[in-house]
Amino acid sequence: MDNPHTFNAYWSGQAPFVASLVLQQLRLWMARNPWFSDYDQSRWFEVPAEQLDHLQSDYQQEWLALAQQLLTLRPFDFSDRRFAGANWSEPMFGSLAAFYLLNSGYLLKLAALLPIDVEKPRKRLHYLVEQTVAASAPSNFLPSNPDALQRLAETGGASLFTGLLHLLGDMREGKLRQCDAGEFEVGVNLAITPGEVVFENHIFQLIQYRPLTETQYRTPLFIVPPAINKYYILDLRPENSLVRHLLEEGHPVFLMSWRNFGQEQSGLDMDDLIQDGVIAALRVVRAISGERRLNCVGFCIGGTMLTSALAILAARGDRDIASLSLLATFLDYLDTGQIDVFIDEQMVSYRERTIGGQGGPTGLFRGEDMGNTFSLLRPNELWWNYHVDKYLKGQKPPALDLLFWNNDSTNLPGPMYCWYLRHTYLQNDLKSGELESCGVKLDLRRIEAPAYILGTQDDHIVPWHSAYASTALLSGPCRFVLGASGHIAGVLNPPAKNKRQYWTNADTPASPDDWFASAEQHPGSWWTDWFAWLAAQAGKRRQAVERLGSAEYPPLEPAPGRYVRE
Repeated sequence: MDNPHTFNAYWSGQAPFVASLVLQQLRLWMARNPWFSDYDQSRWFEVPAEQLDHLQSDYQQEWLALAQQLLTLRPFDFSDRRFAGANWSEPMFGSLAAFYLLNSGYLLKLAALLPIDVEKPRKRLHYLVEQTVAASAPSNFLPSNPDALQRLAETGGASLFTGLLHLLGDMREGKLRQCDAGEFEVGVNLAITPGEVVFENHIFQLIQYRPLTETQYRTPLFIVPPAINKYYILDLRPENSLVRHLLEEGHPVFLMSWRNFGQEQSGLDMDDLIQDGVIAALRVVRAISGERRLNCVGFCIGGTMLTSALAILAARGDRDIASLSLLATFLDYLDTGQIDVFIDEQMVSYRERTIGGQGGPTGLFRGEDMGNTFSLLRPNELWWNYHVDKYLKGQKPPALDLLFWNNDSTNLPGPMYCWYLRHTYLQNDLKSGELESCGVKLDLRRIEAPAYILGTQDDHIVPWHSAYASTALLSGPCRFVLGASGHIAGVLNPPAKNKRQYWTNADTPASPDDWFASAEQHPGSWWTDWFAWLAAQAGKRRQAVERLGSAEYPPLEPAPGRYVRE
């Protein structure tokens, strides 16, 4: 087959066979996978022959071009970061990468052609194929990674020994650590904004921060961070600490620090975390500040729990809230992004039986499990790149405060976690107005305070269309703002860095796409827009407080407190 035309003719004749072989393997794989057992698969593999022929024709042309490039020893060039090093341009390793990219792209395109008309199995198939493709990259294996082999030779084998130590350490912790544990210390170079713990119970500590201005706004700012991971995502280093920036704007700041729940708290349910957590903290803030009307801020699941607490208070007749700010928060779980592939009745029922106390014991949902799951949603950016650098090359991971926080995971009580899964991700009951919590019906429409709602454009945890859906669930005036980047980096974007951009629109039409079509783009950080909006809700300024806490709630210990170190 030295003649390219002869090769083309041969390959064209094999096209239906190759495609049918791959489809047969996919069919067998899905038939054995319990993720697809509840669905009728009889018509999923009836791909029109014309589409298969077109896909195969493109594949064979690219395959031939790569083969000719290899035979003529021309160097390879890749835009993919996994193969960007100079060693990958060499014919042997470059051809491995090139044929891997060609074959993986073919598999993804072929899977996309399957006429699966049900969203859940279509998402699951894409996820499984993507995971398989990402895991099989030649860069992930020492013999086929020229950069790792070069480092092995340069270090006399020390890189492999160091990589083994990294692997053993991560296996001991039960997670792939993305930042060296010794690079940061909470209370030393993270979470160092001055303040005092002014209240604590078995669920949380409440931190009141010291003023950084001579005068402050009258209305306190009460922050509920996520119960997943720890609160200092909002108080990393001074330059990117949202808490510090709020203090510099003149806001009196109170913040909840959830504890890392242990076996003693494994029986807590969502009502406990809302009533003895969020509502208890809000009442202490009111008592210490002497102000009933608070500006309330919630981030991620912290925003979900805060909004639920405010709806419960409103059902009891307490509507004294100045404003509500929701940062990358679900209220309507209409699109839960990639995490949806894991959620079904079988999975939730299993959790309820094993850790949720329904027909079985109570237990903890381990933070490491959730962290690993979220990392695998973006396998090439948050998993395999660290595998290569740490285990194959023996390198220390980068010293980034955000990655250190990401590895500082926390456990959740089993009943609370199971209630959350069932009534949000699985059934989307939170928006119904009929769900009972803390003895009342949880109706979000009872919240009449002005609301500032932030979504982030590339958020794979809270897709921004779902964040936008909150505008239809709250009765007060809503301002929706869209920030650039993802779930964390999009929220933590201090103005001084002058990075990224954000979009605003005074109107909130029913469709998020209609909102975006007429939105105005602004350079820099969305914080400036939020600070201006908050100032309008914060009342007049007065002399800053000199002492923290009160006679009823005296300071217990300096911030960041004990709970965040657990």
